[in-house]
Amino acid sequence: MRVSRRTVVGLFTNPVFDVLHYFFAGLFIFLSGISSDFSRSNLKRGAKAMALALGITLVTYFMDMTIVFGVLHLLASCMLLFGLTRGFWEALPAWVLPILCIILIVLTAPCADGVTTQTPHLWLFGFTTPDFASADYFPLLPWFFVFLLGTWAGRYVKAGRLPQWFYTARAPRLALVGRHALLLYVLHQPLLYALTMLLRLIFIR
Repeated sequence: MRVSRRTVVGLFTNPVFDVLHYFFAGLFIFLSGISSDFSRSNLKRGAKAMALALGITLVTYFMDMTIVFGVLHLLASCMLLFGLTRGFWEALPAWVLPILCIILIVLTAPCADGVTTQTPHLWLFGFTTPDFASADYFPLLPWFFVFLLGTWAGRYVKAGRLPQWFYTARAPRLALVGRHALLLYVLHQPLLYALTMLLRLIFIR
């Protein structure tokens, strides 16, 4: 069976997928923020993730689909920023941080897809020039505040505030995935790319 290009394009431009994209990306970043509250060194984790992210930029550059600042770049930056400023955020009254994060997420939400500007070199924050391109793009605004909201939630998880079953339930296979999350994240991209190219050769006319 052959599938037309129009069908494939229609699938990936479906507005439902646009909503799901932001929902699952936000959940992923939020969970990363939670886990950062358990880390012994967010600076070390951030530096390691950034090294891999820059490696992805280099590889995708030679594939002519450069990822300038994708989700891994974002998470690495968030870990580093949180590692450097953790004392400041934790010094705020417990109720201030979530309200502040939600307000800033709402205010900076347009930056998620890039706000066009003529000022160069602001793409890190979501302000892009017309010629800017990145195959995957997650700027610090608004996503850093989603990550930061996760670090706030992480305090309550770490303090045992959730129902008891949350701490006693066991899922060994998921725990294994969690321990190797960064490796699996890096490996899934080339594997999915290879699978996509294979399916394209077989099914798309």
